[in-house]
Order: sequence, then C-alpha cells, then structure tokens
Amino acid sequence: MANLPYAQTTTTLISMLEKIKTASVPEKFSQDFVSEKLLMKGGTPRSIIPFIKKMGLVGSDGTPTERYKEFRNPAKSGKAIADAMRELYEPLFQMNEYVYDTDQSTLRGLIVEATGAEQNSRVVQMTLSTFQALRKLADFEAEGNGDVDLEEEEIPQSSKRESQLSQIHHQQHSGGSESINLSYTINLNLPATTDIEVFNAIFKSLKKHLIQE
Repeated sequence: MANLPYAQTTTTLISMLEKIKTASVPEKFSQDFVSEKLLMKGGTPRSIIPFIKKMGLVGSDGTPTERYKEFRNPAKSGKAIADAMRELYEPLFQMNEYVYDTDQSTLRGLIVEATGAEQNSRVVQMTLSTFQALRKLADFEAEGNGDVDLEEEEIPQSSKRESQLSQIHHQQHSGGSESINLSYTINLNLPATTDIEVFNAIFKSLKKHLIQE
C-alpha cells in the first residue's frame, strides 16, 4: 500500500509557504530560520519542516533547492507546487493523471484505494486536506507548457536561400467585362547549389505551369 505524505496542519503549511515567498533564501532551512526569520514559533511550525523537505523545496541537509527558488518566483510558483505534488502523490497520478482536477469524492476514493486505509481514518482525511490545500496553489497547465519554447523558430541557414515570389497577379476574364484578380504567394525552397542551370530549370518550369495568361 502507498504511504502518502501529509502535513500535520494545512493552515500552518500554507502560511509557511507564503512566508517563504517573501523571506530571503537562507543557507539552511532550519528551525531557527522558521522561528526567527519566518516568525513561526512553536512545535506546530517545526512539524511542517519535514514535509517541506518531502516537497523537494529543501534538501535532506536543509539546503534550499532550485525548486525552492522557483517557488519564490511568482511566474514559476504554481509550476513548482505542481512538480512537488506529482512527486508527493505519484501513486495517485498513476491511477488518474488528472487527479488534481477531480472532485473531493473521487479524490477521497483514490486515496482510500492507494493507502488501504479506512474511509474516515485520520490518514485519509489529512492526506485529502493536504492535497486540496496544495492544488489551490498549483498550476498544472503551466507545468505542461513550461518547457515549450513559444518563440518563433530560428530560421536555418539553408532557408535563407528561399526566394519568395509574391503578388503574382492573374487576371481571369469572364464575358469580357468583369475580371477577378487573384493574388498568389509562392514560396520556393531552392537547393544549395551554384549551378545556374538548376535555377533556370526551376523558373522555366514555374513559368510554364503556373505563370500563364
């Protein structure tokens, strides 16, 4: 049976995550840092530190990870949480890849199935609460597009030899009085050659088959 992690209190977890965003990145994410810099004192905040490590925000030695730094970036924060959830709840995502978008009843059922625990057990309830709290912060759509470069593709060197024949107007007369002006744009990918006969043959064929009155 799967051992799904959960936070002792989701309210404290969310509060700590929000404070992490505004505080500077420490050399070590320690109890002292949580107490003195995040101003979260007492045993409850300390109990959240192991879960922060399980989220991949902090290494086993307390060193903040790249995910920690991404989480502090407003543009990447949602993706960082989504990545953490996929790791924390891998068994659930294996059962349903869109588990983050399911209703509470379906989610509870998947947790019960994965853990083997009773429906109303504390394990199921705490796991359910933690998952729901985190998915409010997660952006799974950003995760799906995070590595996609939407910028215009770089034009290969060979494409620079392209010759564009634009605005070739062909007039088709109907009844001698009306005409239809058709505009064509033709893109040619010319071969990498210095043989002028090759280009002559291409343009001769173009003229013969396309550019006719």
